[in-house]
Amino acid sequence: MSMMKEFKEFAMRGNVIDMAVGIVIGGAFGKIVTSLVNDVIMPPIGYITGGVDFSKMKWILKPADNSDPKHKIAEVAINYGTFINTIITFIIIAFAIFMVVKLINKMHKKEEAAPAAPPADVTLLTEIRDLLKNKA
Repeated sequence: MSMMKEFKEFAMRGNVIDMAVGIVIGGAFGKIVTSLVNDVIMPPIGYITGGVDFSKMKWILKPADNSDPKHKIAEVAINYGTFINTIITFIIIAFAIFMVVKLINKMHKKEEAAPAAPPADVTLLTEIRDLLKNKA
């Protein structure tokens, strides 16, 4: 089998296509959650905490130096506010995925709740009973 044909079979497998769709939808979902955190959740939290904008919170290690136009030195800072936003985004995404998995598991349990077939010995005894009824 040629390498190209083998690759085509691999790429067209159902799981690979499902995974690709999941990655694309996951990327879009990540952007939605990031917007939810930055534009909907963080402003009220900032309001509650006295107007604090978490995305601008940072610890400056070395301030920027723009006194010499030829040698501008950028600010060196630890942006812990952005890190806080990222943690909140992660928690929301993890919770959303947890809820989806919980819903899927709940649907699978309903399918499993269908009555199980009787054991083989019970089926055999039922058939014997029915045969004896028909002889009489």
